[in-house]
Formats: sequence, C-alpha cells, structure tokens
Amino acid sequence: MNPDIMKERQNATFDVEKLTNILDGSPEKTKRRREIESMVLSDPDFKEEDPNFLSRSERYDQAVRKSAQMILKLREYGIADPEEIYCYKSCVHPDRPEPLDLHLGMFLPTLLNQATPEQMDRYFMPAWNLEIIGTYAQTEMGHGTHLRGLETTATYDPATQEFVLNSPTVSSIKWWPGGLGKTSNHAIVLAQLYTQGNCHGLHAFIVPIRDMNTHEPLPGIVVGDIGPKFGFNEVDNGFLKLENVRIPRENMLMKYAKVEPDGTYVKPPSAKLTYGTMVFIRSMIVGESARALSKSCTIAIRYSSVRHQSELRPGEPEPQILDYQTQQYKLFPLLAMSYAFTFVGQYMRQTYHRITGDINQGDFSELPELHALSAGLKAFTTWATNAGIEVCRMSCGGHGYSRSSALPDIYVEFTPTCTYEGENTVMMLQTARYLVKSYRQAKNGQQLSGIVSYLNEAEYRRVQPQPVAARPTVVDINDLASLVEVYKLRAAILVEMAAKSIQQELQRRKSQEDAWNNSAIDLVRASDAHCHYVVVKLFTDKLGEIGDTAIHSVLSTLALLYALHGITQNSGDFLQAGLLTVPQVLLMSVRIKELLSQLRPNAVALVDAFDVHDKKLNSVLGRYDGNVYEHLFDWARRSPLNSTEVHESFHKYLKPLRSKL
Repeated sequence: MNPDIMKERQNATFDVEKLTNILDGSPEKTKRRREIESMVLSDPDFKEEDPNFLSRSERYDQAVRKSAQMILKLREYGIADPEEIYCYKSCVHPDRPEPLDLHLGMFLPTLLNQATPEQMDRYFMPAWNLEIIGTYAQTEMGHGTHLRGLETTATYDPATQEFVLNSPTVSSIKWWPGGLGKTSNHAIVLAQLYTQGNCHGLHAFIVPIRDMNTHEPLPGIVVGDIGPKFGFNEVDNGFLKLENVRIPRENMLMKYAKVEPDGTYVKPPSAKLTYGTMVFIRSMIVGESARALSKSCTIAIRYSSVRHQSELRPGEPEPQILDYQTQQYKLFPLLAMSYAFTFVGQYMRQTYHRITGDINQGDFSELPELHALSAGLKAFTTWATNAGIEVCRMSCGGHGYSRSSALPDIYVEFTPTCTYEGENTVMMLQTARYLVKSYRQAKNGQQLSGIVSYLNEAEYRRVQPQPVAARPTVVDINDLASLVEVYKLRAAILVEMAAKSIQQELQRRKSQEDAWNNSAIDLVRASDAHCHYVVVKLFTDKLGEIGDTAIHSVLSTLALLYALHGITQNSGDFLQAGLLTVPQVLLMSVRIKELLSQLRPNAVALVDAFDVHDKKLNSVLGRYDGNVYEHLFDWARRSPLNSTEVHESFHKYLKPLRSKL
C-alpha cells in the first residue's frame, strides 16, 4: 500500500463502510452487491484481454463471448431481479456498453410494458432464452429526438391482415440501434402507422430481421454495422432498411393502442404510454451519470493523493497535488456533485417504480410529471457529468491522457448519453413545455402538486419584480434550507421570465411556434434552473434520513459545497433576480475555500465509499493501493507494439530509406 494513500485513509473522520451502505441503500444491499461482484470477478470464464490492445473486431468478439457466458451464469445462479442482473452485467462489462445492451435494456422492458398477455406468451420466453435476440430501432439517419419526424411507415393491409413496413427515403433508414449491426434477429421498430387511409402516428412493431437458424437477413431486410464511432467499440450499432417487409397484425404491440382485423384503429388511453421505455431509460441514465462521475472522481482524487509535484515552499519535499487549492477546487465540487447525482438517481428509480405501479392500476395522472422530470434531469446530469469527467482527466496531468488511466474511455463511453434517448437541448425544451404549462395553470388559480408546486400563485407573490433594495435578502449561506429556497425562487423567476417572453412574442403577432423558438434560450435556462433546484432539494432531503452524526456532518459539507458552488457558477441569475447581493456572493466564494479545506482530510475516504472494485475501475491511476508508477510501467510493456524488440516497419521502410538518401 502506498504510504500517502494509507495516511489519507487514517485521516478520515467517518466510517467508510456505513457510508457505502447508505449509497447502496442498506447493509444487505452492499453485502449482496459484493457477492455478485466476487462471483464475476473470480470467474475464469470472464477473463479478458485488455480491450485497449485489441482491434474493434476482436473487442466485439470478446464482448459477445462474455455476454453469452453472462446469460448462462445468470440462469445457473438464478439471478432474476432486474437490479441484480444490472449489477452482474456491470461487472462482466465494467460499465462498458456491450452488444446485448438493447436486448436486455430496451427490447425486454418494451415487451413487459407494451405487449398484450398473448404477445408476452409468444415472445417473452424466447427472448428471455435468447432464441430471439432483440434491439430497439427508433432513430433514423435523418431524425432522432424529433420522434414525430420519423419516416418509417407501417401500412395495414386488411386483405391479408398484415402490416407492410417500408423505409421510403434514404433519411428513413434506421441508424444507430445497438446490437442491430450483427447481433440481433428481431427488432422493435417504431414506425408511422397507416390504416384506412389515416396516419395515427408512431407505434411499435416486432419485426423479424434475421433467420433464427442461419442468422442471414430475411427478404426485404438490408442490415449491417454503421462503422467505427467515437467510442462504443464493442457495440455493433447498425442500420436497417425495410423494403416491403410484411408482418402479421399481431406483431404490433397492442397493450394500449390497437388495430382491429378490419383496420379500425383503437386509441391508447394516453399518447405518452408509447414512450414508456424511453422514460425508463432516461431515469436509469441519471444513475449512470452518478456512476461515471464517481468513478472519475475516484481515479482523480486517489491519483492526486499519491502524485507529488512542484514546490509550495522552496527546499521542501514536493507536496501531494491534492494539497493545492486549485486541485481541490477542480475536484471537490465534482465529488459533491457525484454524491448529489447518486441520491437523485435513487429518487428517480423509486419514483419510476411508484408511478409505473400507478399506471398499471390505470392511474396516468403523474405520467406527464415523470416524463418532464426524467427528460430534464437526464439532460442536466449528463451535461454536468460529461464536463466533469474531462475536468477529472485534465486534473491528472499527462498520465490522464493515457488510456491506462481509464478516464479517456469513461469519457468516450459516457458522452453519447448527452444525445441518445433524447438530445439534451430538446429534453430541456420538453421539460420547459411542462413548466410553462404548469405556470399558466397556477396563474389561472389551479393548485399544482408534485415537484412544480412552487409555481403556485401563493408562492409567486413573494417573487414579483420589485426594486432590488426592497427585495428580501435574508439568506443564511450556511443553512441548506435557506439555499434550497433561493434555488426555488430562481427557478420560479426564470420560468416566469420564459413564459412572459412567449407572451410578448405572441403580442408581436408571432405564431405560437415562432414565439416558442424566439424564447428557446430562456426556456432552456428555466429548465436548467428547475433541475438544479430539484437536485439541491433532493440532496438536502437525503440528509434528513441520515442518523450517523459523522456521516451527516461530512455529507452536509458536500451538500453545502454543491449548493454554494452552483450559485457562484450561476451568480448572474441570482443577482439579476435580486435574490442575493454582491457581498453575499463574495462571501460564498470565501466560504467555498473553507469547505475545500474542511473536505481535504476526507477526500480519499469519500471516494472509497463508492466502493468501486479495482477490476471494475480498470485504472492504473485510480488503484486502491495507490501503487501507480510500477503498474503504469507494466501496463505499457504489454502494448502489442512491444511484442518484438524491432518492429517490421524498420526493415520494410526505414532501413531501405538510408540507401535512397
């Protein structure tokens, strides 16, 4: 064990194990997670070549082999709980995407949410047993997040009781679905439904795409891999062109919307039910943000505790770079953010399960709020995490650039979350639509409930524009409840400003659409403020559940740092609204410096509490034992370029060059 990192752990003021239990949900869940991890990490069947030293084809092949083994082992151990499956899978493919992701994460959940009992009987067990390997084909070459713009058609033919699926244009070719390129034999295809001469919008259809025995593409199916990407080297993201592909009427998922044998269309109880899978995935992505950021912080903070650099005082030994205030200012707010996002991820998971339970009982009342919250938080957390991973990488100096650090891979594998399941700006605008609608309802005297209840009329009277001098500025910068209130008022004011911007545009005789577009910057700011308020509120609420005083103390420091740092980063909003004064904001900057030094003794313990096993972290810089340099040298020597002392290119090109010069 590196002596620096040992000393860091001795400085901790709280019980790391107890905090791990809180992050997992309970001591039992920690115990079970570790059992699952040890099952995988000690299993020789999952031994792998370092993917950094493999070609893309080799990486895909290795990932498919491990996924196939994983399915067998899950059955062997009888692991069926979705959270346990997810835990097992994240050890087999340490937070790397893999070819069966969409089968397990979207194909099966869509069947569960949208198939009729008859369709479940027909498809679920074959899919569970991987006779059917499915993917979810929604995005097209020309359209992604704008679902209404998708061009794939499914036209009902009552004479044969079949749907005829077509990709009518080049831009309508399905593009990007994971597992489509080489792995899947079925796809859930989202297409515009035409029956009796009318278009009824997007619906989901189960489409066989490859022969179940030979795996050859079926007639009318043009399918393949879209080629190398920024990351996702193990995944065969694919294209799919449909040429008059006929499927039986029963292949339309009909739990909610239906097409009768004669072609009559039966509407679903709520149009948003088609998007149930996406809401589920967006809720999951919030948790993924927390995991990616916590891994990045673990690597950067552990490395910063063993890396010595430069001089603080001439003639003295080089200090740990974690002792530099600038390094703390880079990393500790991100550490606070990773805790905040972990608790928000827990909340989203619980909320999704609660509201899904209500939907199954026929109560759709909370679906719009879940849709708006999952869209906004997905965007808010992924944008912040994406930027945060890169800060962690750069805070590791030159070695952060090496793939041995794992940070480049975490970055490239995480970045697509800002786009898939809804491009982030569009997600923010979807949340804004809900906020503006709620604001107008509150303005009309309707009593709002749920997370937007702060927009109620009674609340509003407190934040009507008035001279700044007359504004209440009694904010205790050390009191989280007081800061939550300030975040809430900022959100309320920015929602009001966006709504008023639309109103002013309409008064200038602009159309609804133009008024919306001309107010879009304000709308995104309003959504961002709403999400920021929700995160600060949920972090603060979580503190109320924690009884251990030492843990409560350190988490309160983190929550305070997260809240104050967020205000200083967005100080213009708070100052313009008259919620804070310039002296208060300056005071916050001083307080942040104090919080950094308060957190310094606990920094390593706080990342240890994430309890990411070295094999899952897969980082030379973030090793638990802190022995970075020995292992960095070992890692480099394993490079395929070092398999011979002299590379063949020397004899082929460089040596002959001498005689020609």
